[in-house]
Amino acid sequence: MKIGFSRADEAFREEVAQWMAQHLSGEFAALRFRGGPGDEHSFPAQRKAWERELAAGAWIGVGWAKEHGGRGLPISQQVIFHEEYARAGGPGRMGHIGEGLVGPTLAAFGTPAQQQRLLPGILDGSTFWCQGYSEPGAGSDLANVQTRARLDASGEHWLISGQKVWTSLAHEADWCFVLARTEPGSQGHHGLSFLLVPMVQPGVRVQPIQQLTGTSEFNEVFFEQAVTSADNLVGQPGDGWKIAMALLGFERGVSTLGQQMQFHNELDEVIRIAQANGAARDPLLRQRIAQAWAGLKVLRYNSLRMLCGAQDGSLSREAMIYKLAWSTWHRDLGKLAMDVLGDAGEVLEGEPYELSRLQALFLFSRADTVYGGSNEIQRNVIAERALGMPREARV
Repeated sequence: MKIGFSRADEAFREEVAQWMAQHLSGEFAALRFRGGPGDEHSFPAQRKAWERELAAGAWIGVGWAKEHGGRGLPISQQVIFHEEYARAGGPGRMGHIGEGLVGPTLAAFGTPAQQQRLLPGILDGSTFWCQGYSEPGAGSDLANVQTRARLDASGEHWLISGQKVWTSLAHEADWCFVLARTEPGSQGHHGLSFLLVPMVQPGVRVQPIQQLTGTSEFNEVFFEQAVTSADNLVGQPGDGWKIAMALLGFERGVSTLGQQMQFHNELDEVIRIAQANGAARDPLLRQRIAQAWAGLKVLRYNSLRMLCGAQDGSLSREAMIYKLAWSTWHRDLGKLAMDVLGDAGEVLEGEPYELSRLQALFLFSRADTVYGGSNEIQRNVIAERALGMPREARV
């Protein structure tokens, strides 16, 4: 595990920090520290413009292979970019799903034609993606997907019918990658396929879901005989589960270090308030703050262990524990934030009742241990896949 950075790496760190300081100004100054989890509804048009600004600076796809249009930077410099981006207050990425999930998946499983057609729009910040996995009856239990797709009589188009849920920023997306059942009568992991579906068409309807925070970045997406070209199938029919799992492996990649820097920013805010309002004198709160700081360090070192392995979408043991670890840590940070705020955390000044950063953290982090695979499912994954224990009984 590499803990330190070379002289060249530190020079690169300075380059990133300087670029961020210069460009997160003027029209983009208002985006600093905005658009993250719980705040993804904020400034969508400006954040799309920011993606184009990043593209102009060649900061999209820094870890992609050069043959796919990326910069092919080593892991150490990818880590530095994501950390410095978050440290500078870079806004939540509208292009994260495309760059972090779709791009690596197409590089690994897509045809040359699909790569040439779809990767440039991610790299230039003009095309945005959303994820079509979870369903009302298939959240953490992804193998229970019921959305169906069939080829039309001509064999040139897939027709998709079904419902997806918790689809982040679907109302802002141009494309959705959809896990659908293409083999009639199939069950579980079998008979699933991975389809790329254009969002702007009559067969796709997006309905917002209002959350505790009052925002609606999540959506339900209804596919009613939605159409996508036959050449938008990634891999072969029936490869969907394999590709979907690899994509989730890519999700546990180098951007996790940027996520942790955002957590660090939140913890710094909690500490600042504790020092200002006297909460830091409470011995129990002091202990919890220290535990939060130590826990964040453990998350960092585990992520570095994850990055020491193959970056091909496979899940190492270190990667299997990551979702359980960070979601529990972040939920506890939300509780700590409210206890540090005290009575001030319970009230707002008046309409329009805009939540403070830490109030939004508390409410949104309630969902951290549920979405993306609940804690209970994550423990099953660790037990069965990492430790080789008997599978949970199914009824």
